[in-house]
Amino acid sequence: MFYEPDKNNHGLERPPFKSCVVPRAIGWISTMSSEGVCNLAPYSQFTNLTFDPPYVLISINQGYRQNRKDTTENIEQTGEFVYNMVTYDLREAMNITAAEFMPEVDEFEAAGLTKAPSTLVKPPRVAESPIQFECRYVQTIRLPGEGRCGTCDLIIGKVIGVHIKDEFIGEDGKIDIVKIKPLARLGYSDYTTVDHTFEIEPSKAAGIRDDLALGLEGAARTMGRIK
Repeated sequence: MFYEPDKNNHGLERPPFKSCVVPRAIGWISTMSSEGVCNLAPYSQFTNLTFDPPYVLISINQGYRQNRKDTTENIEQTGEFVYNMVTYDLREAMNITAAEFMPEVDEFEAAGLTKAPSTLVKPPRVAESPIQFECRYVQTIRLPGEGRCGTCDLIIGKVIGVHIKDEFIGEDGKIDIVKIKPLARLGYSDYTTVDHTFEIEPSKAAGIRDDLALGLEGAARTMGRIK
């Protein structure tokens, strides 16, 4: 099958595009408005950009009323946000926070979640989440789109603090992802979770390169910068 997205001529009952880039990490983003109201919302168009220093990106489509999301407004006005990892056990709470509440509603309270104070930024963390990044806003790139909600804001933030619960760090010093069971987004209304991992050693087809292994682990600074 071949189709052109502009023509939407795939012939299927439901658009397949989002099912073709999977699984996607969910950026569960907590912010605080300039008036001090907390906001929490999940975004599946979320990723890390680089690691030295670490940056993350959130792609936030505008609402059906062609309004910019509260998350976007809060980040731009205050310059801060927090990424919280979503797990399988937190799936229902995450789903509640995906609803389009009014700006004055605190989604932490709506979903029955506990606020944990951050160390370097004002927005609180989700206490039930195993991993959180405290982030400082860097810039917004606005991409024009079609229809009512096609236009999106690409929010780039610099990670300035990382929280990891000790019980999820294994004896080998690695994060126990299987124990955490992070939730990931698929297409349609489908999700998946991580229930097993496997390791592939870096290929030596082009010779041995220490910088490749360091890049895969994000260890360039701690192991010596690669020139």
